[in-house]
This record gives sequence, structure tokens and C-alpha cells, in this order.
Amino acid sequence: MMKITNIVEETKSISSNIKNAYIDFSKMTISVVAVCSNVIKNGKPLIGYGFNSNGRYGQGHLIRERFAPRLLEAHTKEILNDEGTNFDPIKMWNVMMKNEKPGGHGERSVAVGTIDMAIWDLVSKIEDKPLFQMLAERYGNGKPNRKVFVYAAGGYYWPNQGLNSLTDEIKKYLDLGYTVVKKKIGGASLSEDCKRIEAVLKILGPEDQLAVDANGRFDLKTAVEYGKALSNYNLFWYEEPGDPLDFELHKELSKHYIPPLATGENLFSVHDARNLIRYAGMRKDKDWLQFDCALSYGLVEYLKIIEMLRENQWDVSRCIPHGGHQMSLAIAAGLGLGGNESYPDLFQPYGGFPDGVEVEKSFVTLPEITGIGFEGKSDLFSIMKQLVD
Repeated sequence: MMKITNIVEETKSISSNIKNAYIDFSKMTISVVAVCSNVIKNGKPLIGYGFNSNGRYGQGHLIRERFAPRLLEAHTKEILNDEGTNFDPIKMWNVMMKNEKPGGHGERSVAVGTIDMAIWDLVSKIEDKPLFQMLAERYGNGKPNRKVFVYAAGGYYWPNQGLNSLTDEIKKYLDLGYTVVKKKIGGASLSEDCKRIEAVLKILGPEDQLAVDANGRFDLKTAVEYGKALSNYNLFWYEEPGDPLDFELHKELSKHYIPPLATGENLFSVHDARNLIRYAGMRKDKDWLQFDCALSYGLVEYLKIIEMLRENQWDVSRCIPHGGHQMSLAIAAGLGLGGNESYPDLFQPYGGFPDGVEVEKSFVTLPEITGIGFEGKSDLFSIMKQLVD
């Protein structure tokens, strides 16, 4: 009988000198998880791997003390599919969330999402399929779109950074094949941020676009002031202008800022996502949704969010998740999302793509690798396999 034999977590540093409008990353950490099984393939037990997205710290205590023990203590029938041929991610999610009260979607959602990522990696390995193929067959039309839009996220505030350093960074992303790049705002004055924006716009080609991200920094007055200034530029989007739960701010801003807005990376449940759709003035024809499965209870919850969006006549191609990880890439390819964030330089080796995958006009083509594809990214997998060596 197949079973989970161990769940291992290690908290790793992804510290950096960068800042956004709200936080610095000098002490940022990440949880890396291995979900080990007794299913043997090629003479070795299959293992699923996962990690949480940047911006939320490692979740070691919650994983080790609450959620991993529940899975390890569960009866076999509580975690296997009805045929007994594979693990059931939805059943396992229910086991992890047993005795958890509703609401309070903070650190708990990150811990569950981290384990959930490893579970889906394991399940697709047992099926001997890339995750994107398995998702297309289970929840899509059976045909994944392996060519996925990606944009380059960067433009953070570095100590003593001048405009030349900023534009050198953006040029690097353009040279890598990105046509959409993103930089931070809100960590300087409006006038200084406009200078930074204009410096970047000067080096973009006619097919290139810039997105900006305030990381939830502004009150309504400031968000509108920025919105009026940003309206002078042809931006890809204006991201997370205010607190993620201040739906009234977002609704009012949409009356003043007509071009696309983007938000959602700091909403961690289907309930908060539904309230965003109901109350934040989001526009189906132009705005972007950035829910990140690794931060919001995992793919099991993300599937509920997708169902909710469809019930509200939203096209899931308006979803471009935060996080820059291969899990969201697989979901985008398998379920038809609009793309995925990417960090060409930052938070490595956890971001990026399998070795040899290149960006062409802001699109990547996912290779045929079983599972999420971590084994195809040598620098990342060398860290992951240390958990169980």
C-alpha cells in the first residue's frame, strides 16, 4: 500500500539588499519541503518537492508542528484516490486543514501551500506526466499550452542605486528576451519615481512595455496622485496601489486611473479573492489578477478560485500569478492562465526555468519533464535533494 513515509522541511535564506515600497529583504527566508513516498520508480522512492514564494518568510514551525504530522498520521484511505493508485491532493489538503477554523488567511496559508506544491509534484510523478499535462487532462481541455507568457520582475530599490544602474538592470532583461519588465514604485518620492520610470521608458523598444508595482504602500490620496502621474505613461499595469484588503480604495482608484490595474498576490483564499471581484471595481476586460498558489493554500485552493472566477464571468487568462516559480508556470500551461511572473536575477535558484529554456519575446516553452520540472533546473534541484540525501 502506498504511503507517505516522511515530510522534511528546511528553512533557507534568500536575503538580499533590495527593498520595495514596504519591506526590505535583508532577512528573508524560504521553506523548502520534500514529501517522501514508498512508491518506487527506477529503483528509487518518488519524492515531491515544494517551496513558498518570496515575500513571505519560511514556515518551518507550522509545517513541522501542525501540517506535516497530520498527513503522516492519516489513515491510508484518507490520502489515496478511490482506486488506490495515487495520492489525492484534495483529500490530503482536507487532512492538513482538519481542526483549522475558517478565516485568518495569513502564515497558515503559506505553510499549506508549500506542502501542497510538493504533493502535486509527487502525484504527477506517480502518473509519469508533467504537471501541466496532468492538469490539462484533469481540469482543462486535455491539451496544455506549453508556451507561456512571462515578464521580468525587478527594478527594486538598491542602496546608492542611480538611474544608470537601474537601466543597466532593465537592459539585461530585454537582452534575455523579455518584452515586458516591471519596476518598483512607492519607495521614493513621486517625482523621483517618475524619473526612474522615464529612464526605463527611454530604453524600451517599440514592442516593449513597463509595469509598476507599489506593493500596497499607498493610501487613497497617494494612490490617486500616482495614478494621475502614471496616466502619462503607457504602462502594462499599475500594481497593488493600496492595502490588499482595501477594496474601496481600489474601486475608487479605478475611477481615476483608466489603464490596467493589477492586484491579488496578497490575498490568500477563495473568499478574499471573491471579495476582490465583488467589491474592488476590478474590470474584466483590462485588469489583472495575481493570486499565488504557493501563498494561498496551494493548487487545491487555486482551483476553487478559478471556479469562482468562471462563475463570475472572468476569463482565467486575466490571471498572471505572483511568485516566479515553476509551479505557477505549470498551472498556466495546463489551465490556460495568462502567464507568470519571472525573476531573472533575484531569489535564485528558486525562480526561473529549467536549464536550457530561453525567453523569446516574453514567452517560454515548457519542456517535457515529469512533475513540476524541478529536476530540470540543476541549481535548484541540488538544494532540494539535500533534504533527503
